[in-house]
Amino acid sequence: MKKLNKFFLIASFLLVLSQSVIAKEEAKESNQSRFESLSKLTQVIGTVEKYYVDDIKLEEIVDKALKGLMQELDAHSTYLDKKSSKEMSIQTSGEFGGLGITVGMRDAALTVISPIDDTPADKAGVEPGDIILKIDDKSTLNMTLDEAVSLMRGKPKTKIALTVVREGENKPIKIDIVRDIIKIKSVFAKNIENEDLLYIRVASFDKNVTTTMRKEIKANPKTKGIILDLRNNPGGLLTQAIGAVDLFVDNGVIVSQKGRDVTDEEKFNAKPSTTVTKVPVVVLVNGGSASASEIVSGALQDHKRAIIVGEKTFGKGSVQAILPITQDRSENIKLTVAKYYLPSGRTIQATGITPDVLAYAGEAVKEKNSEFKIKEADLKKHLEVELKKDNGSKEVKEKEEEDSKVLTKEDISKDNQLTVGIGILKSLIIIK
Repeated sequence: MKKLNKFFLIASFLLVLSQSVIAKEEAKESNQSRFESLSKLTQVIGTVEKYYVDDIKLEEIVDKALKGLMQELDAHSTYLDKKSSKEMSIQTSGEFGGLGITVGMRDAALTVISPIDDTPADKAGVEPGDIILKIDDKSTLNMTLDEAVSLMRGKPKTKIALTVVREGENKPIKIDIVRDIIKIKSVFAKNIENEDLLYIRVASFDKNVTTTMRKEIKANPKTKGIILDLRNNPGGLLTQAIGAVDLFVDNGVIVSQKGRDVTDEEKFNAKPSTTVTKVPVVVLVNGGSASASEIVSGALQDHKRAIIVGEKTFGKGSVQAILPITQDRSENIKLTVAKYYLPSGRTIQATGITPDVLAYAGEAVKEKNSEFKIKEADLKKHLEVELKKDNGSKEVKEKEEEDSKVLTKEDISKDNQLTVGIGILKSLIIIK
């Protein structure tokens, strides 16, 4: 028995020893491989510096190598040299002008995610899904996102031309735009005419979105249902996306963030104390809905808290971090470090959110010749307004201000997706 125990002890010792030897050999091979790879990179840089047809400095070669590396990783990772790093830190101040456009890479093409409401790009007719071929006279082929953004920025009141390819058009379209200070009203709300329904439009997720949404919902306590319009919303702050969902959901995961190590997961949960309404919700989305707006619509869909209406969203669900590569932080890399995952575990990246009900943009289907049918109530309302105009009454101005807070039937009839959304919302209210 003692001999047997001694045998097992020796065998165990030999097994541990062999595993240790194997581990050391693997580590040695790994270090050797890393050394060979770094030597290869150094060799290529040295060869280019020595033999390339034009005189090119080492610093420029390294910058080009870094740009190429980051560009090959994914569309959102990039190398920021001193100039790019400085531009990245510029906030929208008196000297900063832009177009009000959010772009991304789709199949290696510079694609418009969405123009922001009431900005130069929106007014000029830029549309979600437009592929930008040229910025002024510069081709966007092999251009990085940050290079494109840098070209589109500039002093207010300066002109720029975008040449775009648009689905359904036979040839490229040239769009002339004048840069301006971008002032975004992120949230506005309207009551739907003759209905106990509230329409909330969120153009982007800036730092005040959750507070403003809460205020608007609380200001309409008799609302029986809410239309949340996230169409052409390019995203914004993760905290605001989480806060927006938290207004409607009282428990459970809203979104999680996972990096390379799948065990290193950060979860963001809903809290009962921040929920402000239980009424039915319909969310409107389209191809211009991206990032934070996809988190909101996807989380509400997973929690079965809302019906999603419209078209498939853009599919931007990755997280980027700015990491310095010099001590003075004058040069940086923007690196994709994680992906967002919805409560069900699905990812947004490259897949987007598929609506529960598919509805296309355009005018709603009307009854034939309905535009010629004038109801007595419509005629009376028109005559009353005209009479007040004739009298020069202050009531006209008050009426106009009141109308700006109301979504009329005429407005709704011009928006098929909104019409479908309202119909579904009414059904949800009846079911409830």
